Amino acid sequence: AGGTSVTGALLPLSMKVHVEDASCSASITARVHTHTTIAALRHQVFQDYGFHPTVQRWIIGQCLCVDDRTVGSYGIRKDGDTAFLYLLSAKGANLSEQRYKEDKDWVVLQPPPSAIPGLPLSSAQAGWSCPTCTFINKPTRPGCEMCSTDRPAGYVVPVSYRPDDVEVWRMQQEKEGILQYQKRLQNFQQLCQLEEEALVPNQQEMECRICYLKVEPGNGVLLRECLHSFCRACLRQLVNCSQDPQVSCPFRDDYYACTSHLQDREIRALVTQEEYERFLERRLAVAESRAQNSYHCRTADCLGWCVYEDDVNEFRCPICWALNCLVCKAIHEGMNCKQYQDKLKSQAHHDAAARETNNMLKMLVQLGEAMHCPACRIVVQKKGGCDWIRCPVCQTEICWVTKGPRWGPGGHGDISGGCRCNVNGVRCHQLCQNCH
Repeated sequence: AGGTSVTGALLPLSMKVHVEDASCSASITARVHTHTTIAALRHQVFQDYGFHPTVQRWIIGQCLCVDDRTVGSYGIRKDGDTAFLYLLSAKGANLSEQRYKEDKDWVVLQPPPSAIPGLPLSSAQAGWSCPTCTFINKPTRPGCEMCSTDRPAGYVVPVSYRPDDVEVWRMQQEKEGILQYQKRLQNFQQLCQLEEEALVPNQQEMECRICYLKVEPGNGVLLRECLHSFCRACLRQLVNCSQDPQVSCPFRDDYYACTSHLQDREIRALVTQEEYERFLERRLAVAESRAQNSYHCRTADCLGWCVYEDDVNEFRCPICWALNCLVCKAIHEGMNCKQYQDKLKSQAHHDAAARETNNMLKMLVQLGEAMHCPACRIVVQKKGGCDWIRCPVCQTEICWVTKGPRWGPGGHGDISGGCRCNVNGVRCHQLCQNCH
């Protein structure tokens, strides 16, 4: 259904042919089928008009035609379709008069090569016709050589067919290609399986570059990032001794030091759960010590910490949920800084802990690491950044280096009784870090 019927395929078409040679031109009409090959067309024209096949050059659809293709594959599908036939001279085609006479006598006795499906094919034409472009393909080709359409499902390669050297080479290439594809597919599946594993084991015997012992296949580890291999025991010890947030590959020689790192899933698979938790604690501690503007929760034995911005004065610990004051460096939830510091002063007489904290605040003021607010006199500390701070109680803006108010009585912009930083291009203090 929807295809060309056998009867339709057997009906001839009237193809217009413009014939030219070096001196003149003419037009003829050729009766052909869509499955007529160019070789059969040459034979037919030789038989009907006497033009020897060797002098014929067929051009259809701006293509120089080849013998084993059909006129249908070049676009001849209906009555009136046009083809061009250019005739060479006998001398130009190396055609002798004797050969012409012999071939003329022979062609009268021979039928043209069959071009209709279902009829016997010559040895040069043996094969299957493409259902899309009608090209005659060699019997063993799995798809059309011209348009890649699949070979008809019902086609059977003739038992008597013997492929030529070119086809044998193509079949060998096809077989090798299938084997290579299967091998690559197998390798890809193995890689996918290894990717799901936490550790990639060594496939061959190796020598560990740490302990220099021989390691049997499967007992070592191939690191994913750099492909260096070591025994499991050495890598486990490396993780447990590491003081860095990232565990570096230990490969070293006289010319090269590896800069890659072990992946987290590799570390987790190399050590016990208890060792892995200790490693994570060390990693967090190192990260905290190296981070700028870090603050550790003041709750005893709490592991919570944060990295804060200049305009943040409180930190709610995500572990113990205590509210830390970043100005006082203490926990005084329910009280502001002034109330907390006043309470410390009153308790300092009979509470050793309060006395110690109060003495610590006094020491910070003496060392210049804290100061009294010029307005409400509570102790404030600069967390970092520029030299402009704001009192968390009375909201007074303060110049850290001069320890005085940033602005005068007139408020923002009044430098009459406040900090005169950058007035006439002069800083308020030689250590000032931009308080304006």
